[in-house]
Amino acid sequence: MSDDWESKTVIGSRARVGGGGPRATVAKTQAEINAAMRSGNVLSTDKKYASANSKDGGDGQRLTKIDRSDDIIAPPKVEASVGKAIIKGRSEKGLTQKELAVKINEKPQVVNDYESGRAQPNQQVLSKMERVLGIKLRGKDIGLPLGPKGKK
Repeated sequence: MSDDWESKTVIGSRARVGGGGPRATVAKTQAEINAAMRSGNVLSTDKKYASANSKDGGDGQRLTKIDRSDDIIAPPKVEASVGKAIIKGRSEKGLTQKELAVKINEKPQVVNDYESGRAQPNQQVLSKMERVLGIKLRGKDIGLPLGPKGKK
């Protein structure tokens, strides 16, 4: 029998249907395991799992603690060039932040966050702003006018 405290060896572990059949016994010593092997009984080794009243915290809790201790990476923010392009496009159209927000069906704070570079990029919001302002806000040609609408 191994020195592993987390496993148990069962002799004669067959399913007992309806309470009948041979009863499984747990081998506690190496001698019992050897005797069972010599007699040809079925052996199985099952891993014990931590229970609610177990003193051992288990690996899961330790790994969770390690995961939580890692540094949190800040989510990406909108580039400053996008904010400047929005301000420029909005002023060319003569729109206020509130008017632009109404046209794209968003809150004025969202427009303010995009212009100041505090917002997390959302492709749907950027797409709506591109259509209203008529300028590109994504890709490598930020600030350039949108091309003509393609035929479907």
